[in-house]
Amino acid sequence: MTIAEQNTDAARALQELEDDRSSARLRAALTIGATPDPSFVDTLIERCAVEPDFFVRDMLTWALTRHPVSVTLPGLLRAVRSERTQARSQALHTLSKVGDRRAWPAITRALLSDADDEVARSAWRAAVVLVPEGEEHALGTALATQLGRGEQETQRSLSRAMLALGETIAPALAVAAEAPDPHVRAHALATQRLLRDPDSGFGFAIEEAKRVVALGTPGGEG
Repeated sequence: MTIAEQNTDAARALQELEDDRSSARLRAALTIGATPDPSFVDTLIERCAVEPDFFVRDMLTWALTRHPVSVTLPGLLRAVRSERTQARSQALHTLSKVGDRRAWPAITRALLSDADDEVARSAWRAAVVLVPEGEEHALGTALATQLGRGEQETQRSLSRAMLALGETIAPALAVAAEAPDPHVRAHALATQRLLRDPDSGFGFAIEEAKRVVALGTPGGEG
């Protein structure tokens, strides 16, 4: 296939990103990623903000990672400040895949505590990938403010992010384990358990922690 033919296919794929069929949109994102062109980046980022299909969004992220970071980073940083929740969430997800630490200043406390659970979860995942050396303790302390938040899947995501920081999270967990809010206390105890025994599994750890809190065992030691 000639370069002209590749460019034609990619240009056609840009139009197909708005096709009613998710299979066509998935194929279009794959085509664009296979033939990266900096002029397509803004369209990819814009599509991420509105694409309803998870698998297509993931392919859009892959397509963006195929482009130079110098081209994708400015648009992604704009997207994390968007008023649209999906734009923020998907941009953060893409930044975690790009892995360029120049994006670290964009991971604000506001994003880590975003009212939308999906945005917050994406921010947590991006934060532990992008955090500069020496900032892990401060990040762990910030993440600890979100303990007890949401349903079990959200709590699992937060614990996973905190555990990625290693032992630096231990002091923040110790404080949270004494919090007056029983949800915060249980989540902190569960995460402490996983820090000691990563193989125990979050479901088991959180149920055990809830029983400990309900019984009022001092110091969380069952």
